Amino acid sequence: MTATVHTLRPGREPSMQALMNLAAPGLNAVNQVILDRMQSPVALIPELAGHLIAGGGKRLRPMLTLGCASLLGYEGTRHFKLAAAVEFIHTATLLHDDVVDASGLRRGKATANALYGNPASVLVGDFLFSRAFELMVEDGSLRVLKILSRASAVIAEGEVAQLTAQRDVSTTEDRYLEIISAKTAALFAAACQIAGVVAERDETAETALASYGRFLGIAFQLVDDAIDYVSDAATMGKNAGDDFRDGKITLPVILAYARGNEEEREFWRRAMTGRANGEAELARAGDLLRSTNAVADTMARARHYGQRAIDVLAGFPKGPARDALTETVEFAIARAY
Repeated sequence: MTATVHTLRPGREPSMQALMNLAAPGLNAVNQVILDRMQSPVALIPELAGHLIAGGGKRLRPMLTLGCASLLGYEGTRHFKLAAAVEFIHTATLLHDDVVDASGLRRGKATANALYGNPASVLVGDFLFSRAFELMVEDGSLRVLKILSRASAVIAEGEVAQLTAQRDVSTTEDRYLEIISAKTAALFAAACQIAGVVAERDETAETALASYGRFLGIAFQLVDDAIDYVSDAATMGKNAGDDFRDGKITLPVILAYARGNEEEREFWRRAMTGRANGEAELARAGDLLRSTNAVADTMARARHYGQRAIDVLAGFPKGPARDALTETVEFAIARAY
């Protein structure tokens, strides 16, 4: 079967509204599972978990599970608990990430670690991981358990890999892509793939859904890394330049470093190792990123992976679900503008 390939459409403002509308009935059920399963007689657990879970997140990953199930015509309810498990895994990683990064803001609000301290954040993250695995076991599918448990391990590997690459300006673009494929795209891929399992589709459909999620996840992270240098705290919900101050080696830095002269490379070495990373240096970093087209080329790569995600969808039937998943990719790219 030859399918028409959809392309990223210029000159319009995509949103997640189509996916939100598609997922709305199921998302109510997912949110109820989340609310029920984050409860504990230890009062700090629901208090801290609720701070992040109710903190304005779009529930993108569980909505992808619901959207992909709709794409396959699935009308059951198994995916509600599994979508909640996906959100718990995501939330747990956010709690742990904010501790590792010593972050003070997330989605424009004080982070849990800033309010409750690092030990509580780590332990509640562990609690949410445990709840996620309870939900997987209740589903009863070893296939689902394998997909989501593997994703959890890969995410952790990606986070450790990012930590080891921190402040290392010799990090290559290939290594960077490996890191973001693990720490971000793995959960996107798993969230989509499990819809194929509950809908009892073959491995080909599962693989296609996983590819869609992985390409979307890579594009999503590339955009995040680009806008850290070109946006502001009000737009991003975190402090602009956090990656720069933390010495995170993201693609814009990798490209600017590779294209710079020796004096510019020395600037990046000093900045990324924390010897010179104040506001003046952040401004200069922005100038260098523009003069070397590093941010523009990072966005070009994001569009490339976004297009690959959309191309995967061409193998599925046309309809509201495919349109919503397509526009979700477009929205992920458009966040930078």
